[in-house]
Amino acid sequence: MHDLIEVVFLRAFDNPLLAAREDQAIFQLDGASRLAFTTDSSVVKPLFFPGGDIGKLAVHGTVNDLAVSGAEPLYLSAGFILEEGLDLEILERIVASMRDAADAAGVRIVTGDTKVVERGKADGVYINTAGVGVFRREVELSATSIQAGDAVLVSGPIGDHGTAVLIARGELELESDLESDTAPLHGLVGALLDAVPEGVRALRDATRGGVATVLVEMALRSETCMLLSESSIPVRPEVRGACEILGLDPLYVANEGKMVIVVAPEAAGPALAALRAHPFGQGAARIGEVRSAPPGMVFLRTVTGGTRVVDMLAGEQLPRIC
Repeated sequence: MHDLIEVVFLRAFDNPLLAAREDQAIFQLDGASRLAFTTDSSVVKPLFFPGGDIGKLAVHGTVNDLAVSGAEPLYLSAGFILEEGLDLEILERIVASMRDAADAAGVRIVTGDTKVVERGKADGVYINTAGVGVFRREVELSATSIQAGDAVLVSGPIGDHGTAVLIARGELELESDLESDTAPLHGLVGALLDAVPEGVRALRDATRGGVATVLVEMALRSETCMLLSESSIPVRPEVRGACEILGLDPLYVANEGKMVIVVAPEAAGPALAALRAHPFGQGAARIGEVRSAPPGMVFLRTVTGGTRVVDMLAGEQLPRIC
């Protein structure tokens, strides 16, 4: 996906806003506030899973892409690709979930579109959402702001969403109470920025490709090196067990309610306290630090004392996961 974006889309649509390579475009209209604009598509299978569904996921994904810029999400669009023969009760259930998720997040779905494709061509339903947010704070969050010495944090245990969806598919014959972590993160971001307004360098929600892919992207954009501690990375036992069975690495498993956070070294303590005081950040942890060299690299110090390279995800471990 990274190569596809670089070779096809960035080359064709090249412009200063897109070149920033963030999860959203940030711009300012004449005489108006700064705005953030983003879009996201959800193709999860199954449509309903422990802790969420495709409707909730669609809302949270777009809200979070706005939130990690420091913007306050306001308005969403919703585009539906429906498969011929989809049960109307399923669609109504998904739409009701989107409504409830939007209400809980304090955003409104204000426009949309619907298309129908042939039976068997869309896993029931795909959803595209776009979102607009406004900046209430004077913040500039970007991977290019990351510096050597900074602290790397995560807002909670990783890999919950991808593992919950995988178990829900019923292919592993596993039983677990694990639920997806899907959640709107703008309240958590607001609490963090209130606590350390000058100390936050960059935020990113760790969706497809997981924490590992996000960190490699950040290292490449900032031309820094990141050193992680395996023993410090929070992973639930259920997630670790399922990943061991499948030969997967939790660092690459998708999350829908967790952020990677890079802060100035002096801000790490207050940032962790602010995160842990919020319901969506109670499991926050410091997992590593930023170094100057070798640039563009991420390393993991393992529990056995060795060190290995953490590379960007090649291919997709778990298709149709978000």
